[in-house]
Amino acid sequence: MNDTEPIVQIGARANATALQAAANGKSSPSSNVATAFDRQELSAILSVYGRRVAEGAWRDYAIDHGRDKAVFSIFRRSSEVPLYRIEKQPKLRHKQGLYAVIAQTGAILRRGHDIKQVLKAIDRQPKLVPI
Repeated sequence: MNDTEPIVQIGARANATALQAAANGKSSPSSNVATAFDRQELSAILSVYGRRVAEGAWRDYAIDHGRDKAVFSIFRRSSEVPLYRIEKQPKLRHKQGLYAVIAQTGAILRRGHDIKQVLKAIDRQPKLVPI
């Protein structure tokens, strides 16, 4: 590899043709790069998650980065199925919205273009209790 050849990032699920294209010096298709949450998105998600952990409602999470979507799964217990999934699908960015909150049953609770607005579907704000 010399200085003029591009650096090619291949995902974990790359097929043989993508590897061969990288070996020939051709850039790999963008579909081989994994979709991931950026820092601002993770900050918004983890602020909601942290509040609910402090309440005792949630206990575990998992992050999955695939070629077509990234998923943040929220669990009550680590041995169960996720209560909620927060999905980021770039191919829906111009249609229904980049983000979606999906319930345990598979029902889509909210879709949108802004992560903070979408997270309001599962976020309970603290309430002032009169004495």
